[in-house]
Amino acid sequence: MVKPRILITRRIPEEALALLRPGFEIDHYDKPTPIPRKLLLAKIKDKQGVLCILTEKIDQELLEAAPALRAVSTYSVGFDHIDVKACTERGVLVTNTPGVLTETSADFAWALLMAAARRVVEGDRFMRAGKYKAWDPMMMLGTDVHGKTLGIVGFGRIGQALARRASGFSMRILYHDTQRMFPEVEKQIGAQYAELDTLLSQSDFISVHAVLDASTRHLIGEKALSLMKSSAYLINAARGPIVDERALVKALKKGRIRGAALDVFEHEPKMAPGLSKLSNVVLAPHLSSASFETRIKMGGMAAQGLVDALSGRHPAHLVNPEVLERASAGV
Repeated sequence: MVKPRILITRRIPEEALALLRPGFEIDHYDKPTPIPRKLLLAKIKDKQGVLCILTEKIDQELLEAAPALRAVSTYSVGFDHIDVKACTERGVLVTNTPGVLTETSADFAWALLMAAARRVVEGDRFMRAGKYKAWDPMMMLGTDVHGKTLGIVGFGRIGQALARRASGFSMRILYHDTQRMFPEVEKQIGAQYAELDTLLSQSDFISVHAVLDASTRHLIGEKALSLMKSSAYLINAARGPIVDERALVKALKKGRIRGAALDVFEHEPKMAPGLSKLSNVVLAPHLSSASFETRIKMGGMAAQGLVDALSGRHPAHLVNPEVLERASAGV
């Protein structure tokens, strides 16, 4: 029996590979850097499945180059790098890895918030440079977190998990989303709905957890930044393009806001000019889900999604179930 051929576009945990080896002929681009687009298009031609990550665009061009493709499994919760509509039209199943990284991502967003507020990274650099000579009552003052107001933009699983952490610091929690939570959910979490402008103007810390789409691209731009308190901090561990990075650089340079912490970037891995030179921003290389436990679970979910999709089973985390619905209806 001929095994289905699959492409894996990046190095992944061994536990995920172990799930795939028995049933598939694997072409693995086992490197820490993105597969070159030209090579991706060449390798995908005879594949029935692909396990990809956020840097690989699964678009019309790729789908046209892969006539045998039946399934795409992304090693991520987000799938804005995949043209789901085009996949659906071609009968290609798309799976993702939701839920598994909620708590880990909220942990890291909270770490970014604390690091920015208390100047942890700046202090680390200060010590390593041998600049600490004596304790000074006015040296490197930061901002208290407890008792402040946290504004959460995007109140899905990760946003709600962050709110639960904030409640332990006696924070007032505001949130904004396209849909308001039920009153009982708001009460349970201790969060209050607010229009975006109100959230921006009243929050001491603003953490972005929205999905990236046409309505959220540059949602936090020059206007939004101008509404924030001069003492406020912006945290982004969602998607880079939600924040207008050039506008953020200007705001940080001018002291329009006090600080920021970013785990994602508008043109990742590149940063906006001048961003890396600023001392009032914490920068991380997309680490929000980077724990041993979570990355292994993500790999297992992504691999299982591909196994199920190519074995005729209904994947647990299917983004476009209408493909199966059409197939069962004989369409």
